[in-house]
Amino acid sequence: MRHARISRVGVAITAIAICLAGHAAAQVPATIDVTGAWAFEVQTEAGTGTPLVTFKQDGEKLTGHYSSSVLGEAELSGSIKGTAIEFTVAASVQGNAISVTFTGTVDDANSMKGKVSFAGLGEGTFTGKRK
Repeated sequence: MRHARISRVGVAITAIAICLAGHAAAQVPATIDVTGAWAFEVQTEAGTGTPLVTFKQDGEKLTGHYSSSVLGEAELSGSIKGTAIEFTVAASVQGNAISVTFTGTVDDANSMKGKVSFAGLGEGTFTGKRK
């Protein structure tokens, strides 16, 4: 009788463990693909900008194009690992080369947010929404 009770408890514990493992696996996000056009809002002490960013994703590698009224047209490169995204825009301001680095997280397939650094000249935040 005692052996049967221990067996039932063992079966119950095993069943719960399997259910919990399945639930945890279901919550792991699938690989996020950011390929496509995104509308960004960049906020700094100097003001707010609304660049258009187009990404092409190949695995973890990002390439693309950045277009804004402040920095003009520029190519970008970077990476995405899980939900962490980082990319750099090689821009020119008044004839001076500047490297603008975006680091953040992709919240879901249609939104991201994070920080932006203007080569030691200033910082800000950004949000991005898929177009």
